[in-house]
Amino acid sequence: MAIGTIRRTLKNVFRKTETKKNSEHSTKHDSKLASSLDNNVNHIKSKFGNSTDLVIRKIKIGPDNQIDAALIYTDGLIDTSSLQDLIDTLIYKIQINDLEFPAKDNISLISAIKENTVPIGEVSDARDFDTLISNILSGHAALLVNNQAQAITVSIPGYEKRSIEEPQSATLIKGPRDGFTETLGTNTSLLRRRIRSSDLWMESKEIGRLTKTKVVVAYIKGIANEDVLKEVHERLDRINIDAILESGYIEELIQDETFTPFPTVFSTERPDSVAGKLLEGRVAIFVDGSPFVLVVPSLIVEFFQASEDYYQRADIATLLRLLRFFCFFLALLAPSLYIAILTYHQEMLPTMLLIGIAAQREGVPFPAFLEAVMMEIAFEILREAGVRMPRAVGQAMSIVGALVLGQAAVQAGLVSPAMVIVVSLTAIANFCFPAINLATTIRILRFGMMILAAVFGLIGIMFGLILLCIHLSTLRSFGVPYTTPAAPFILQDQKDVFIRFPWWGMFSRPRLISQNNVIREQNNPTPKPEIRK
Repeated sequence: MAIGTIRRTLKNVFRKTETKKNSEHSTKHDSKLASSLDNNVNHIKSKFGNSTDLVIRKIKIGPDNQIDAALIYTDGLIDTSSLQDLIDTLIYKIQINDLEFPAKDNISLISAIKENTVPIGEVSDARDFDTLISNILSGHAALLVNNQAQAITVSIPGYEKRSIEEPQSATLIKGPRDGFTETLGTNTSLLRRRIRSSDLWMESKEIGRLTKTKVVVAYIKGIANEDVLKEVHERLDRINIDAILESGYIEELIQDETFTPFPTVFSTERPDSVAGKLLEGRVAIFVDGSPFVLVVPSLIVEFFQASEDYYQRADIATLLRLLRFFCFFLALLAPSLYIAILTYHQEMLPTMLLIGIAAQREGVPFPAFLEAVMMEIAFEILREAGVRMPRAVGQAMSIVGALVLGQAAVQAGLVSPAMVIVVSLTAIANFCFPAINLATTIRILRFGMMILAAVFGLIGIMFGLILLCIHLSTLRSFGVPYTTPAAPFILQDQKDVFIRFPWWGMFSRPRLISQNNVIREQNNPTPKPEIRK
């Protein structure tokens, strides 16, 4: 009986496998274009349902208009003037040239139309409905001819797109003003304008079962790390999702660590920033429909570096970068230090300052911790409201709201003036970072440091900083340590971390980012002034 049960089970398994293979074969067979024009048109109509933006225009081509054909395109995704030129070419040029169209040789007919009558746009063939429909939805006009089991698609995109503008998330005083847009072709062209080399390779793929979003992986051949490039492709190929609407989808799906407040994938709207990182050996990921380009691997020091640092003198850039590092600790630790000192370590303050703060806090019903938490939450609400409101009134509302709220809270005796100063200084320091995602990270960690300061004082703050360093040392970005080149310490890469060396001193690329073609400058000695007599 057991043998019979096993035999029946194996038979059912083989039957299901055979049924699945036959179903796949049938589906694959049904996806091929038919030779009948009407059958192909009806199949496309059934695929799109009652979509009103699908346009099917039947025309007659060939000598004496003897051949039935159809142009299929999506309204709003193609250029109408180019479409009219294509129609005129198909109808009139064939008659003038008197091309031969054999009735039986399908390949010759399609080749004749493709090579002699379609001079505009990118022309490609489609032999199945999946390719044909994908091209139609990507801004192609499809030409189907009767008795031909093959279609021609012509790329004539004409959809509305935003013009190139200055990035709003990364403004500069000195530097280029152009930024990425939501159009993939525009974004890749902005990168090509800066790196005019055939070594700049761009590999395209589609991600998303429904959206079929185009994703382009860009890198410089011979400079990019091959292991990182291979890992990028593997992680992108593993993505199995129905929709990709923005590069944030890709960022979350390919990052090394999910449960960390620190961003391990760098994103930017600036083409010059992407070009500079590619020249260091990194890999860029463009996503159609998003103005933010992802760059990997990413290090924590990158979030303190602005594009403007490389467009001005090295000493000025160094001073500004050190100021950003100081603002990082100020935004992270100022409220927690205030809480710890007032709660546990009053002896650290000068006597007159302590007396002044104690006089201000007289009548305040809350301890320093609750006072700081209330003010921080209030400022977070004002910041979020200023971002979400219309741009014309958002800034004014946040500034006026902060002034009115702070003054009213002090007069009502809910908070002390010193707390308003600390929280305001913290909020201002939080805006000093070129990368907005690092500012968000500090806003999250600040509350944790405040809790540790309220419970353990300065010892709690030191414990929090130690935990923070341990967490940072465990992070990786596509196999590269997140705290490179500080940990592991690489002496030759310290020229662009806390300080920026002059360009004549930055002669090599970061060692752990790329080990290919590491020398950036050759025979470029340190400039020495000439003494004139």
